[in-house]
This record gives sequence, C-alpha cells and structure tokens, in this order.
Amino acid sequence: MENSDMNMSTPSSSSSAPSQTPTSSAASWFSGIVRGRSASFKNAANISSTTADGEGVGGVVGPINKKRQFRGVMFKYGPNPIQVAFKTGDYKQQVIFIGGLQDGFLATEYLEPLAIALEKEHWSLVQFLFSSSYSGYGISSLKKDAIEIDQLISYLINKEESEGVVLLGHSTGCQDIVHYLRTNAACSRAVRAAILQAPVSDREYKATLPNAAAMIDLASEMISEGQASELMPREANPDAPITAYRYHSLCSYNGDDDLFSSDFNEDQLKQKLGHMSNTPTLVIFSMADEYIPEYVDKKPLVNRLCAAMGGAEKVEIEHGRHSLSNRIEEVVKGIMDFIKRDGPKGWDDPWS
Repeated sequence: MENSDMNMSTPSSSSSAPSQTPTSSAASWFSGIVRGRSASFKNAANISSTTADGEGVGGVVGPINKKRQFRGVMFKYGPNPIQVAFKTGDYKQQVIFIGGLQDGFLATEYLEPLAIALEKEHWSLVQFLFSSSYSGYGISSLKKDAIEIDQLISYLINKEESEGVVLLGHSTGCQDIVHYLRTNAACSRAVRAAILQAPVSDREYKATLPNAAAMIDLASEMISEGQASELMPREANPDAPITAYRYHSLCSYNGDDDLFSSDFNEDQLKQKLGHMSNTPTLVIFSMADEYIPEYVDKKPLVNRLCAAMGGAEKVEIEHGRHSLSNRIEEVVKGIMDFIKRDGPKGWDDPWS
C-alpha cells in the first residue's frame, strides 16, 4: 500500500419517494454503525469551505487536502496492472464509486464533497480503476467488470476487514451494479445497498447519432461470423476502440447493456431489474439528463424503473445534468440521507 495525495485535473463530465420495505432488525448491522453518532450532515458547500485546510472531524486530517486533491491510500486489488484503487478515510464501511464510459478517478464533481460527508459518518470512499476505465470500455464487458468488482470487494473484506459496502454507480456504472448483483458472486453478500445515479439507456442515446443503425447491423454480422472480439470501424465509436460484441451490447435492442430503456414493457423491466428488490436501492435521476432523448418522458420512466426493482427509493433532481455537476449539493444530500438512515430496510450483518 502507499499513502498518497491524489492531485487530479478537472473531473470529466461524461457521462419524497416510494420505498421497499423488507423486514428491519433491531440489531441490524447498519443500526450499529449509525446509532450514537452526533455528527450531522451539512450541505456540500459548507463542508467544502470548513475543510478546505484538510482538517477533518475533531481536528483529524480529513480526506481533502485542497480542491481536487484527495488524501488517502492507493492500493492494488487484483492481478491486472489497471486494477488500482484509492481510498479516503480508514473505516470499515466503504462506498465504492463505479463510473461510466470513459471514467476513471475523480469522474464526477460531487465526489469531493461526498468524501468529506462520508468522513463525518465514519465511512470511506473508494474510487478504482478496472479494465473498462477510460478508453478500455470498448474491449471489456459487464461480465469482466463484475469479476473485477468482486475482486475489489474481496480485497476490502480480507485486507481492510470491511463490514460491508455500498455500491454507487454513475451512468454505465449503474449497469455494472445491476449485472454484478445478478451474478450472486462470492462477495456480493457484502453489498449492503446500491445507489444508481443517472441510470440511462445507452441504446436510446446512441440511436440519436448518425450511422447507428448501419453500425448495429455490421456488429450483428461480425458476431454471426465469429468475429465478436474484432474491432469495429473507427467511425462506429470515435472515442475509443470497440469490439463488435461491446458495440452490440451497448447499442442493440435487448443487448447485455440494455437495462434502462423506456420502450421495455413492465415484464421486460422486471426480468432485467427484479433481482434488485433483494438489495436496498436508491435511484438518483437527473431530470435534465442530456443523454436521455427528448421524446422520453422522464417521470414515468423513473417510476417504472423503481417499480421493476421492487419499489426502489428515488430522488428526482430537477434541472440536474447527467453528472450532476450543476446540482452537487443535492446529490450529496440524497446519497448521505440514504446511507445514514437507521436501518429501516434491514441492513443486517452480511456474515450472520
């Protein structure tokens, strides 16, 4: 492990609610974490101003050194060179941030105030790189992402004595969470809750771009000819090299990545998202998301997504853009309100 200050450039701009009611437990794992704490959540602007000098709770050094400089520990969590993670705070509960396409460290602007807010509640924030980070998404898959997410959680359990994690997905990171929790992977029991921020349809957005239909046909043809792992022409995806399989997964109807599209009926959505009812879930929906086509009615869509997940909670952020860079205080408050709740959904000890 290596103690380090993460000094990065400006983050990329990539990409009252109904609730589910599993039985709660008076001796829940989450209740034991939260009960007895006196520190209250303050809004992101106030937190940033009062901790600009890096001072944390009770004078202890906090997770932010200065603007866009995170203080914490960088570590390797898996065998591949890309498998590096950065953790702020030294606590046994972690929020794991999973970014979207082209994302890596410091993917959204709300991560800085979120790290500070989590510190006050004795939670760590974990940002990590995996095979899909930055331009790697085009030659990776949800299946590979799930394997590497499981390796990260395994590291936190075995090396950091984690008592449980919350997965926070942004954009395509939401698809990673939904897919991972469907796999019932070895360490998925340690996931206490999931937060889906900007779960949008890559297919519906890609369909608004030129040549999408022709490129989908080409990807289908390549797959049928046994060339799923071969690269598509550059014009198919100018941002990064992409295989026929991943292009088809992201852009075709009912592809592996096609989880949140508005044209699915209720049965299709439940088939894709129904297993999320086993995990307390919060959907944070940007009501001015630039990656959702104008023809999509956002309010009914978010209600349908939450219903398909068995009654997931929701926070609708009016005028919020995809990465919520224009609504930082609101997204941090929504996340913290969900995390701090005193176990109403039975967030029990994962190992009992």
